[in-house]
Amino acid sequence: MKTPYLFILTLMLCIFSTYSFAHQLSTSYITLNSEHNNDTNKNLYTGTWQINIADLEHAVPLDLDKNGQISWTEIKAKRSSINNFIKENLNITQSAQICPLKSEGIYQLDNHFNQPYLVIPLQFSCDDNEAITLSYSAFFKTDANHKSIVNINGVSRVFNINEAQQTFSFEQTSYLSTFNQYVYQGVLHIWIGIDHILFLIALLLTCVLKRSDKAWQGISSKKHIIKHTAWIVTAFTLAHSITLTATAMNLVSPNSRWVELGIAISVLFAALNNVWPLILRLGWLTFAFGLLHGMGFASVLGELGLSSDYQLLSILAFNLGVEIGQLSILLIALPILIYVRHYTWYKKWLMPMGSVAIAIVALQWSIERF
Repeated sequence: MKTPYLFILTLMLCIFSTYSFAHQLSTSYITLNSEHNNDTNKNLYTGTWQINIADLEHAVPLDLDKNGQISWTEIKAKRSSINNFIKENLNITQSAQICPLKSEGIYQLDNHFNQPYLVIPLQFSCDDNEAITLSYSAFFKTDANHKSIVNINGVSRVFNINEAQQTFSFEQTSYLSTFNQYVYQGVLHIWIGIDHILFLIALLLTCVLKRSDKAWQGISSKKHIIKHTAWIVTAFTLAHSITLTATAMNLVSPNSRWVELGIAISVLFAALNNVWPLILRLGWLTFAFGLLHGMGFASVLGELGLSSDYQLLSILAFNLGVEIGQLSILLIALPILIYVRHYTWYKKWLMPMGSVAIAIVALQWSIERF
């Protein structure tokens, strides 16, 4: 009986840890592009560092009047402190020589996943056609899960506490290195995209059950379970593959706010449908919701940036990574669900309670994203 209880504990920890996650993990974005300066014979790099204002407040106290709100005047008043923060946490070198970093220009505001971000201008110069090394240390002390997505001249890297220093070489990358990089990012995204995981779990909870006499009963045939699950997962995969590709290639341009809201509602509906079943054949509904999730995947790929050399390969590799991550979750969860499907405590307690817990989290997301 250890396996079912371990599954229960894991499921509950996953669900109740989502109040501060989903797509709102601590993330910053650095984007830089270079132009050759004929006068100095150097490359001038200009761009921005976008930082979540809530994250920045932990490092640079911005709420000067302590009223719980951060005004534009307060942000501008702390520019000197913000500049010091930049110099302390962002270091760029080339051939062991420091490339002096400046922040001159106008601050702006942007948003990612309905979170306000401060857009800080950056500028530095380095020698022409040589690799540069970027060292990043912001926010790791306060949040070990923080990451920064850095794109320099179309070359993307993800910085985290374990990969805080990386080198950018601007020679054309190989097919294999590009493929591996974007597959990895796709796998990583599905594992940290808690809303996608909870949607998948909500669907899987009843894939091992059938509705009979107004009650859930375990499906006897494992072959039938696998066939039913394969249909649901295939519908989800096909749908999000279509919209991920179309959105990444700018064939469609959905409003990210409404996409994120739609994803939250899809999780809410899938969870509540387990408790009060309205739709028992979920294939087409899963396909419809999968279209929304694909747009959500594409927004993350857009933040990461496509390879400047192999754009279509980047999209396909990222999509494959998402599928690998999704399959890994399925291979862990489905055997356990098959094992517990005939237990009364699963049908009458764990499945409904787990679904309600997922619905509560999804309701909170829906309110936050509206």
